[in-house]
Amino acid sequence: MNSALKNQLRQSLRARRRQILPDQQHLAAQQLMQRVIKLSVYRRASHIAAYMASDGEISPEYLLRHASLQKKRCYLPRIHLGGAGQKRMSFQRFHPRQALQLNRYGIGEPAGLRYCAIAPAQLDIVLLPLAGFDKNGGRLGMGGGFYDRCFAFKKRSAQQKPLLIGIAHHCQEVSALPVDDWDIGLDMIITDRAVIIPKRSRGKA
Repeated sequence: MNSALKNQLRQSLRARRRQILPDQQHLAAQQLMQRVIKLSVYRRASHIAAYMASDGEISPEYLLRHASLQKKRCYLPRIHLGGAGQKRMSFQRFHPRQALQLNRYGIGEPAGLRYCAIAPAQLDIVLLPLAGFDKNGGRLGMGGGFYDRCFAFKKRSAQQKPLLIGIAHHCQEVSALPVDDWDIGLDMIITDRAVIIPKRSRGKA
């Protein structure tokens, strides 16, 4: 039941974000950056992971540039597909001028092994892409489960790092998302219009 409802929501919300015009996308990305850089957790962070935007996602490009200028270490996810349907994700070092290659999903990621991967638990902040979110910290991803598997350790222990921040256009908010046991909740959501901290995460910012 949850799977069917999630797929329906995912398609609807992806279509919604695709309707955002290029000029609006650029403005939203700039507004996002301004909200993030004001956070104390961002100012303290040394290792920050983000992503390359696609399919109408809000872009963290300006934020990655700012972080690099502030001498913070930035990382991008790299997808690894093995035999028997194995799927995993690592985070590799990234510089704004670095050339990227497209993975099987058409998303830019670090090429080769030029930069070493960092263990997920050593990241300070992870900026997660999403299809939809709610104010309880629920995240609707693209259905691959990469982030849920990568950060499953946060559900199994009292590990605080990294802070998982979902970033999105404000129009991707829904009143409540269906949740499965394996879903990893967000510590914070930041849109072009607001910073949203779920009740369970208050005090972390």
